[in-house]
Amino acid sequence: MELIKKYFKDLSTKQVQQFEKLEELYKEWNLKINVISRKDINEIYLKHVLHSLAISKVINFKDNTSIIDVGTGGGFPGIPLAIMYPKVQFHLVDSIRKKILVVNEVSKSLKLENVRTSHSRAENLEGKYDFVISRAVTKMREFKKLIRGKFNSYSFNDLDNGIIYLKGGDLTIELLGINNKQILISDYYEEEFFETKKIVYVKS
Repeated sequence: MELIKKYFKDLSTKQVQQFEKLEELYKEWNLKINVISRKDINEIYLKHVLHSLAISKVINFKDNTSIIDVGTGGGFPGIPLAIMYPKVQFHLVDSIRKKILVVNEVSKSLKLENVRTSHSRAENLEGKYDFVISRAVTKMREFKKLIRGKFNSYSFNDLDNGIIYLKGGDLTIELLGINNKQILISDYYEEEFFETKKIVYVKS
């Protein structure tokens, strides 16, 4: 939790309390339904929460922005961002029912009123959003096919509507021919874990 306070100094008391509860909630649920690898659960703030919040270093979402988190798994990056942006609407989606069950319970325990969920594949959902966020679900070309037609046409944030994708490693071949912007997370965080991690932005 000290990691979160290190990089985010303006959190409200309520946000601090919500972030503090995450470890306990995920440890409890992970014993029943494995959504975070056993080796990572003790580093949840570094490898999951702080990683998710890197998106907020690149864009400060304006109130009433609508965001869909595709392949949210246990709720990353959607849950930490929903805590950070209580006036932004998040739709967390995963095709695996037990993962959405965990997301629902965590969200309910934190009293996150800006989160809704769907047990579904993204391509089967109706609706349009300002941003699609995700954490390394599949290769970008395939991902773009999954979320085709999901964007609102009008942009009102500092970044135009589009995909914000958390991914690591060398993406040269994967992103060949795709107009994108890559931001190194190590520009914002000093921990070694983030040395190869990137945020990829692709305009809708």
